[in-house]
Amino acid sequence: MNFHRQLICAAFAAFAGLSSQLAHAQGPDTAAAYPQRPIRMLVPLSPGTTTDVVARQFADRLGQRFGQPIIVDNKPGAGGTLAAQAAAKSPADGYTILLVNSQHAINPASYPSLPYDTLRDFSGIALVGEAPSVIAVPRDLGVKTLAEFVALAKSKPGSLNYGSSGIGSQTHLSGAYFANRTGVTLTHVPYRSGSEVVSDLVTNRIQSVFVPAAFLFGQIQSGKVRALAVAGTERLATLRDVPTTAEAGVSGVEFSTWFGFVAPARTPPQVLAKLAEALKAVAQDPAEREKLLGQGITPRVMVLGEFDTYIKAEIDRLAPIVKAVASDK
Repeated sequence: MNFHRQLICAAFAAFAGLSSQLAHAQGPDTAAAYPQRPIRMLVPLSPGTTTDVVARQFADRLGQRFGQPIIVDNKPGAGGTLAAQAAAKSPADGYTILLVNSQHAINPASYPSLPYDTLRDFSGIALVGEAPSVIAVPRDLGVKTLAEFVALAKSKPGSLNYGSSGIGSQTHLSGAYFANRTGVTLTHVPYRSGSEVVSDLVTNRIQSVFVPAAFLFGQIQSGKVRALAVAGTERLATLRDVPTTAEAGVSGVEFSTWFGFVAPARTPPQVLAKLAEALKAVAQDPAEREKLLGQGITPRVMVLGEFDTYIKAEIDRLAPIVKAVASDK
């Protein structure tokens, strides 16, 4: 009996010790050791886009800080919802993160039945920057200022076009928002790719665009298109000669594309905090800030709950704009 009792006690002790070790391994120590393998960064747009450039910049530096590869996985399509759906269904362990932009907050109003819940299925990690839209026209359109463009549009209602990267996209909404705020009528022309938009702007097949500066740096610098204004609160470091919309005499017209990172909901808080700390450090690094500014992106950092609150506010702010331009579809 004593021998059997000793065996039972030994078995219970071993089980208790193993349970304690497992609980310990699944607790703070796991987060402390994170990451222990490569991290997948889902990107909702194609390689070469501004969003993709931002993704690869942060993936490179994040990988250096963590000592693990950050694998950029481009999943374009359906306004970014394909990548978001893939992220929402991924394990909430910190080894899948999603780069989002303003489209993430536009989609709840654009798509009546998303395959995920934008607020419930994701946890915010960090906002890292925003890119105000640049209002640009063909060089031979015959206007040199924003005021002249507005006057021309008002004199020919509906005869001037603006191009975008698709119905319901940020570049669609920014143009529609501008038209609404200035009282002009512009005809929306959706495209499948940004390169087609730029090509038709240069050749005057469309007469205007409302896009992040990175879309057009080369064409602006070469003189093929004219940047009339920046729809932000301050001038861009790379376009110092281009006034803001307010400076150009059109107040209340501001529209920017923002960039940030989210993870599947229920990702451990310690892991989210570690990711947020690393992304914040990269965004605030002087060399990385210069790279962002060089792409027309203004560094701006919010982390964790603050970023979640910001996304909710953006959904609420953009929903009326989406509804207002629904007639363009």
